[in-house]
Amino acid sequence: MPRRSTKTPPPDDFEERILDIDVVDEMQRSYLEYAYSVIYSRALPDARDGLKPVQRRIIYQMNEMGLRPDRGYVKCARVVGEVMGKLHPHGDASIYDALVRMAQGFSMRIPMVDGHGNFGSLGNDDPPAAMRYTESRMAPAAMLMTDSIDEDTVDFAPNYDGQEREPITLPAAFPNLLVNGASGIAVGMATNMAPHNLGEVIAAARHLIRYPNADLDALMRHIPGPDLPTGGRIVGLSGIRDAYETGRGSFKIRSTAVIENVTARRKGIVVTELPFTVGPEKVISKIKDLVGAKKLQGIADVKDLTDRQHGLRLVVEVKNGFNPEAVLEQLYKLTPMEESFGINNVALVDGQPLTLGLKELLEVYVDHRFDVVRRRSEFRRTKRSDRLHLVEGLLVALVDIDEVIRLIRSSENSAQAKERLIEHFSLSETQTQYILDTPLRRLTKFDRLELESERDRLNAEIAELTRILESDAELRKLVSGELADVAKKYATPRRTVLLEAAGTPVAAVPLEVSDDPCRVLLSATGLLARTVTAELPDPGADGKRRKHDVVVSAVPATTRGDVGVVTSAGRLLRVTVIDLPALPDTAAAPNLAGGAAVTEFVSLADDERVLGLSTLDESSPGLALGTEQGVVKRVVPDFPANKDEFEVVSLREGDQVVGAVELRTGEEDLVFITDDAQLLRYPAGQVRPQGRPAGGMAGIKLAEGAKVISFTAVDPAADAVVFTVARSEETLDGAAQAGAKLTPFDQYPRKGRATGGVRCQRFLRGEAGLALAWAGATPARACDASGSPVELPEADPRRDGSGLPLPKPVATVAGPA
Repeated sequence: MPRRSTKTPPPDDFEERILDIDVVDEMQRSYLEYAYSVIYSRALPDARDGLKPVQRRIIYQMNEMGLRPDRGYVKCARVVGEVMGKLHPHGDASIYDALVRMAQGFSMRIPMVDGHGNFGSLGNDDPPAAMRYTESRMAPAAMLMTDSIDEDTVDFAPNYDGQEREPITLPAAFPNLLVNGASGIAVGMATNMAPHNLGEVIAAARHLIRYPNADLDALMRHIPGPDLPTGGRIVGLSGIRDAYETGRGSFKIRSTAVIENVTARRKGIVVTELPFTVGPEKVISKIKDLVGAKKLQGIADVKDLTDRQHGLRLVVEVKNGFNPEAVLEQLYKLTPMEESFGINNVALVDGQPLTLGLKELLEVYVDHRFDVVRRRSEFRRTKRSDRLHLVEGLLVALVDIDEVIRLIRSSENSAQAKERLIEHFSLSETQTQYILDTPLRRLTKFDRLELESERDRLNAEIAELTRILESDAELRKLVSGELADVAKKYATPRRTVLLEAAGTPVAAVPLEVSDDPCRVLLSATGLLARTVTAELPDPGADGKRRKHDVVVSAVPATTRGDVGVVTSAGRLLRVTVIDLPALPDTAAAPNLAGGAAVTEFVSLADDERVLGLSTLDESSPGLALGTEQGVVKRVVPDFPANKDEFEVVSLREGDQVVGAVELRTGEEDLVFITDDAQLLRYPAGQVRPQGRPAGGMAGIKLAEGAKVISFTAVDPAADAVVFTVARSEETLDGAAQAGAKLTPFDQYPRKGRATGGVRCQRFLRGEAGLALAWAGATPARACDASGSPVELPEADPRRDGSGLPLPKPVATVAGPA
């Protein structure tokens, strides 16, 4: 049996209407409506309060529910239900996702929601629990966003069904958009804004309030770069400046990692901070994939030791025989331990999506605060004026209270009493009604005193509010002061380190390595290090000798500056000071056990040696060089800033530099010592400074077959000595040393440049020349090839006397650094 149709037939007078619509027009109209909805109602934040609509509705509704920081937690499902039912016409998933993000300290620089329960983990490795299990309430920062919202500070609009009203924007007592950043994908556009430090952003906003025409450089002195919730290191600042100037740019975020002894026999890389939005599981998975594909070598194991007490701790164990520093560089290159962040500052301004630079973002926020404070002041002045009007009327009645009572008692009804009071006391209807509604117990003598005090206070407050409204300077001062109070209460130290390049911190960042004076040291065993202060304590002050306690060269520098390394091939190589290991405060400065080999910072040929250091200071008297063939040169201190390597002398074939000293005053004596025991001393002023390409001039006249083995510069006013060591005839290469002699420097007379000098040691039978020589200030210190100290003989006043045996061979001699 066929089913009957249940459709109701159309009425007899029904007229069928069919509209012909072009499908292209309909698609365009529908798509534009969809795009408009996504752009303005979902994906993009407002530049004033930095919130998307769903975030604004969550904060506003939690404030309406009374979920303040001093109240108890409530189920997140309750918050989501209130927001969805009253304000947000979308599903509960989007509302809960936004609420969870606002509670995550690793996503928001200043969280808006105080969450209780599992709200997920970094990188979303551990997703948050369902909203029926988690609880939440407003964080203190959310209270700042809604502060004074009930004082007509912002406009309200109807909700989706017209039954409720919601704020178009929040008052926002701090620049939330810059502090917490934002991300969202709309239709045809997207936004991705980095978080910043609250104290730095407020400092820049206050600077802009005081100097409205401030340029970008002035603002970047307060905001040098983003400050990410997860810390890390930002490498390269050119992209940040581009973003601050144009609204678009990018930078790299690098993990914070240190190399430690993770086991008794193995070193490892300990990661304590990861790039923004990157979780440890993502890093571990990538490392395992690379190791399995044999694209990453040297890794023994990866462990995630993260806990709530110690925070993030990812340990990458390095196999024995591999350089941990090299492995770390590969991790930065191949894994998410280094990620790029693209800034795209798109936000809504007056309903229009715009790409904004740093100054424009601050200007929009500052103008918003001006408007909020102005409207709040007008609201408060109106409230106080209304109250003052009532108080003044009540005081008029109290002056002649008996007449007031008589008029009221003699009236037929309240309307007649009201008219008679208005006529007799010249009161307004509002004042008269307030008097009639006031109970008799409020009309005592004590209440009159209270009313007079309240009147005076209201007059003072109205005058203060009027002064703010009528003076732009006072309004700016008030807004700036309120921002300063917020920064004082809620600002936290910077977490992200800013680096110009890998390993070079930025000058604007107070809380990182500042550009403090220091000293760069080169030890006898080829170690480089920097001190943490400009002072250099005496290593022998405690009467003890230490390993590596012979510093062959030391120059003043600054932490972010450069120094030069001079080699035997006549090259000067630039080294960045910040890359050098820093000696701790507790260590004696010349003890370079914590230094690093110079070959880690510069590349040397097989037969090339490092001789000394240079400050690269163009105001210094320059370098003095002496070669094996007796050539001397003073180099004009003109070092190209755009080169990391250049020659400082043109050497003859077969020649090499044996000594390189940076002159301090230009009044020093230059000292040559040859292997046939000839010492020549003459003032540095006898050598004309030359440019870097020059080959120098004759420094000492050499006997046939002789060569220079030592070249130094000595202050003639200082207490100095000459140390020489003879070599045995059996080994002409100088490996076996014979007698050694220490002689006062003043025993050797000055002579002219390019002369033969005087004898500095008389050879005994079995001695065939000098193996080692040195001239410099006292106290002289010596060490062997391993850096262990060697005691020197007593001073011999005879300049051409013979030497005494040493307890062990000497490799290097040097004076005070």
